Amino acid sequence: MTTASQSPAIKPPVAPKRRPLPLLRSRRVGMAWREFLALSIIAVMAAFLLVPIGMAIKAGFTHEGQLSSYWFGRVISNDVMVRNMANSTMLAAATTVACLVVAIPLAMVAGRCRFAGKGVLGVLVLLPMVLPPFVGALSMRRLLSRFGVLNQLLEYIGVLDFSQSLPPDWLGGGFTGVVFLQTLHLFPILYLNASAALANVDPSYAQAARNLGAGPWTTFRKITLPLLRPGLFAGGAIVFIWAFTDVGTPLILGYEALMPVSIFKDLARGDTGPSAYSLVFIMLSGSVTLYVIGKFIFGRSVLPDSAKASTSADLRRLGPLGTVGAWAMFILVILLAVLPHVGVLLTALAEHWVGTILPSGFTLKHMLFVVRHPATYNSMLNSLKYASLATVFDLVFGGLAAWLIVRARVRCRQVLDGVVMLPLAVPGMILAAGYVAMTARNWTGGWLGEQLVAIGPGRNPFWLLVIAYAVRRIPFMVRGVSAGLQQVPVSLEEAARNLGSSQVSAIRRITLPLISANILAAAVLTFTFAMLEVSDSLILAQTQDHYPITKQIYDLAASTGSPQTGYQAAALGVYGMVMLAATMAIAGALLGRRLGAIFRA
Repeated sequence: MTTASQSPAIKPPVAPKRRPLPLLRSRRVGMAWREFLALSIIAVMAAFLLVPIGMAIKAGFTHEGQLSSYWFGRVISNDVMVRNMANSTMLAAATTVACLVVAIPLAMVAGRCRFAGKGVLGVLVLLPMVLPPFVGALSMRRLLSRFGVLNQLLEYIGVLDFSQSLPPDWLGGGFTGVVFLQTLHLFPILYLNASAALANVDPSYAQAARNLGAGPWTTFRKITLPLLRPGLFAGGAIVFIWAFTDVGTPLILGYEALMPVSIFKDLARGDTGPSAYSLVFIMLSGSVTLYVIGKFIFGRSVLPDSAKASTSADLRRLGPLGTVGAWAMFILVILLAVLPHVGVLLTALAEHWVGTILPSGFTLKHMLFVVRHPATYNSMLNSLKYASLATVFDLVFGGLAAWLIVRARVRCRQVLDGVVMLPLAVPGMILAAGYVAMTARNWTGGWLGEQLVAIGPGRNPFWLLVIAYAVRRIPFMVRGVSAGLQQVPVSLEEAARNLGSSQVSAIRRITLPLISANILAAAVLTFTFAMLEVSDSLILAQTQDHYPITKQIYDLAASTGSPQTGYQAAALGVYGMVMLAATMAIAGALLGRRLGAIFRA
């Protein structure tokens, strides 16, 4: 027998090793993939946006192979350059103020009143945004010059007498014409931002002011306008940057005493010296600084609780006279916005139009010429190729970025959001200058450098133009897809997951069908804007075989070889306008009132 002391020791039970549950493990793997996708998109945007800009800045601060501020100092001490900077600043400021004057009354009427036809006018007022001033400028000289159509009409009705005095130049030497065109093109941005800000203003503040005896004007000036400040400054920053860096409209109108035009001329003739890139640095610094100030400083809410209205506004129903007045406001602005493009259409169809109010005859020969001539026809095909490939790029990267920002809880979500929206603050001319600097010579000394030189503006810029278009317009894709994702409850995806569906299957079968209208509309608008991209096209396309439609329009408009080239440029512009109108109609039909979310800053 064995005694108790001799009994074997009893070992405690060993707890089994814990293994992560399959669901937790799949979530960890999914989170890792999300982080990887987010970092990949950030890397792609850095390679195609930040690196070229950095190279352009470095080129502007290089002297005799060393980092130096020599050329920067020469630029800011040059009287001509200082004058051009001042002109660009004044032009952008005048355009922004004019846009505010146009947009705020329209937004107040649309946001605080109810009247017949309000929805139709809300869509039509966005039409000027997709009719670029670059195209409208083709007819501005014919309409508003000293001996243009307007003065011819005023003389015909007896207001002016050419025999007694020299008729006025309504273009103001080009400055007024550029401001006029830019205002009619850009005011929808401020209108959309003002409308969004007005919808988020709690009406109880205005009601309290009225109860204390404040009149309508005092209430607007002391209550409503300060609460609208975030939206106005955010939209105003975009308008200012756009007008500050526009190069196509001033070139067509002949107003060339501007900093963007100076940069364009240097880069277009192959001058990649430090002085041109010093100007690029100045323009970039001003644009980014203004964007940050407008969006993150002055764009903050005045009150911490005013970010969202707690009650809906009591819309005032307009009577017959009020409805007529509201329609008159909207129609007047819309007609003025499309007037330059009506002039382009008449020019394209004119047999001869010199010194008369209307063309002396009409013909289709210019419209037929652009589809029969190899150079003009090829430019339309090139634009279709560039825009289509750029849209595919934005669909993939912009769609993934929007999903990661709205749905995924990745740690770098804020960085991703900032990187994909950064092109709003980086003008196309600056991005194009960065690509010129990147492809000017073999920086790496290896295979990669050789490939970059091979796709330079003077060689074969096909992929350079595709990338430039895609990077410039990716914010619109992110905005459009994000707006759709925010309207689809995440609980629908969770319900599918609870029923055994994988996350990919839930997105494919639940989320994508519900946001398909947003995706398609954002793709249509991205394609449209890429088709008529101006700054990138003018700088990056230096060989005839690779001209997009905008560079071909500029080439024809600037040609002095034949008087017919002006009519042909207008005909090419008409094809662009028709395509823009069609795509805008498609996007509006798909999104309806949600279309404005794509353009908000």
